[in-house]
Formats: sequence, C-alpha cells, structure tokens
Amino acid sequence: MKRSFLLGFVAMVILASALTAYAHHSFAATYQEDKKIQIEGKIASFTFRNPHSFLYINAPDESGTMQRWTIEWGGAGVLEGQGITRESLKAGDTVVITGSPGRDVTEHRMRMSSLRRTSDGFGWGNKPGEKFD
Repeated sequence: MKRSFLLGFVAMVILASALTAYAHHSFAATYQEDKKIQIEGKIASFTFRNPHSFLYINAPDESGTMQRWTIEWGGAGVLEGQGITRESLKAGDTVVITGSPGRDVTEHRMRMSSLRRTSDGFGWGNKPGEKFD
C-alpha cells in the first residue's frame, strides 16, 4: 500500500513538473534572438514581479517617432539575487537598453540583455552576475 502511494505521488510530481515546463513560453517565439537593438529613453514605469519584470520606456523608434517600449526582464527573485530591487530604477531615469527586438516591430517590444543608467553609470547585463556599476 505504501509503495503504491509513493509511486502515485512520484508520478503526480513528474506530471506537474512536465506541465509547468510545457506552459513556459519560448522567448524565440516573441523576440528575434539573433538580433540586437539599442534604445535610449526615459523610464515611464518599472514593474518588478515574477515571472518576468517589465520596464516601460519612452524612446524614439528608428524613424525618430517617440514610442512607449515594453522591455521584458528577468523575474524579481532572480533580479534580487543579482542586486536589483524595486527601488533600483525610478520613473524619469534616462537609460540605454540593449536587447532582442520583438518579432512584430509595431509593438515596440524588447527582451533586455543590458541596461545602463546615464546619470551615474548604474547598470545590469552581459552575464555572469549581471549587475555592474
């Protein structure tokens, strides 16, 4: 009886893990991972949460027209481990962001690979521990 219960429990854990992994989306489906672009603009807002944090930036597009960009970043748990908190970035900060553009260029989306605040050089990105000063 104990063995059947244990095997059933293990099977449920494996099934739940598989469903969770399957549910997570592919960044390659949303972003052009083989391309990098760079924008400079002011932070409109910073949403620090799991599973992904977001920066909303007012910056010009390729034609010079001001746009609201949605920048996807890591989850709050991971970012906190890299020294980023919800207080690290404020509305009005001017930042330079590099990342992979969205597949639909009219959406003005990007998956961040690096960030640099122009006022003091504070930054994040380019691996290993991601945060740099």
